[in-house]
Amino acid sequence: VDALATAYKRRPGAAEEVTVSIDPATFGITFTAYDLDEDLNLVNPRDDTPKGDELGRIAAQTFRQVMNQRIREAERDRKFEEYANREGDIVTGIIQQTDHRFTLLDLGKVEALLPQAEQVPYERPEPGARLKAYIVEVRKTTRGPQVVVSRTHLGMVQRLFELEVPEISNGVVEIKACARDAGHRSKMAVYSNDPNVDPIGACVGARGARVRMVTDELRGEKIDIIPFAADPAEYVERALQPAKVRQVVLDEASMTATVIVDHSQRSLAIGKEGQN
Repeated sequence: VDALATAYKRRPGAAEEVTVSIDPATFGITFTAYDLDEDLNLVNPRDDTPKGDELGRIAAQTFRQVMNQRIREAERDRKFEEYANREGDIVTGIIQQTDHRFTLLDLGKVEALLPQAEQVPYERPEPGARLKAYIVEVRKTTRGPQVVVSRTHLGMVQRLFELEVPEISNGVVEIKACARDAGHRSKMAVYSNDPNVDPIGACVGARGARVRMVTDELRGEKIDIIPFAADPAEYVERALQPAKVRQVVLDEASMTATVIVDHSQRSLAIGKEGQN
């Protein structure tokens, strides 16, 4: 009905406003024209239904308009459904443009938005280069899906390891936790559900090949892989490796741990700029 009214208004000498009604029994179309008074009220109603061929042309024009609109909407919905379930996935795109606010990645069917806040400091995306990113959100807009991606999300480290390590993707090795200082260092705790599988060895790979693939993709970001421990004190001690820990004192009430090390191990336990 709205499309028919729009098509009617394109006629030479068309009224200022029109309402269209369709008889459901006969499918007859009636156009009621109106004028607007000074207060923008509809006045002077009259039948202004086009006759013969003119009505046919308006109906055909409207059909094309509606069909094109529906096709565009269906295409947008299809693209949205394709990406709506991919939050948490890694995608590879080609950098289209970059400025101080965001970088646009061409994913093939849609463009992805990489905001400045989601970019690793000191990375310099070059137009035309291929870049992997982590999907954090898919928004539905009138122009189609807007895919928001990140290079700093800790989920990117986890997903890259899932892609590189079959033992993770098939569930033998689990990533229990991950912490990240994007661009500098990530630390990941892993656990094996099979006593015959070394979780750290599986992640590192032969001659470090698997972890190197992840490190290369993250532009040299250092990655520490530690064995998970169910006991919190032991877990803290492992997390501070290679520092040698003398004692870990837990305070369950405040959820804090006091770690005692020799003076020579203090800077190693704290880590660069207190990262640990």
